[in-house]
Amino acid sequence: MPSTERPDIFDRIMRLPLLRRLEPFYKKHKEGLLYLFFGGVTTLVSWLVFWLFETPLGVNELIANLISWVISVAVAYLTNRIWVFSAHATRAGRILLEILSFYLSRVATLLLEEGILLLFVTWLGMNAMLIKIAASVLVVILNYVLSKLLVFRKQKEPAANEGDAKQENNTP
Repeated sequence: MPSTERPDIFDRIMRLPLLRRLEPFYKKHKEGLLYLFFGGVTTLVSWLVFWLFETPLGVNELIANLISWVISVAVAYLTNRIWVFSAHATRAGRILLEILSFYLSRVATLLLEEGILLLFVTWLGMNAMLIKIAASVLVVILNYVLSKLLVFRKQKEPAANEGDAKQENNTP
């Protein structure tokens, strides 16, 4: 059955005459392309906030990284939910579980990134911005895998009365 979903802004952009030739490739790889695009946006936000706090404001690199993480994870969740994985969870419990699992998976990659910064910048004295960029590559890859497999995996939500119908059928 053909999809009845309304085309998003990216689908409409790909229909422009200049980009129409790329539309089959885009449709085949849409999720990955959008993840790379928004991952890039999120990474730039993270780098900019990190640089702002670490360089002109002189905040410790670990604290600057934590601040950049908080801001960039909010951006990442919204863009991933809306455009990349097109999450359709509507029930409050499912959305809360989605947010919680998103943030917990990001905490795991934050700890990895903090460890990399601690080792290479704090202990070995290497350039903070270069190490931040290198660590970001690893973090982006891990975040995609965790989001795809754990956070935004396709799940069928039960219909509103489906649970009621099951209870009615199981009554003695």
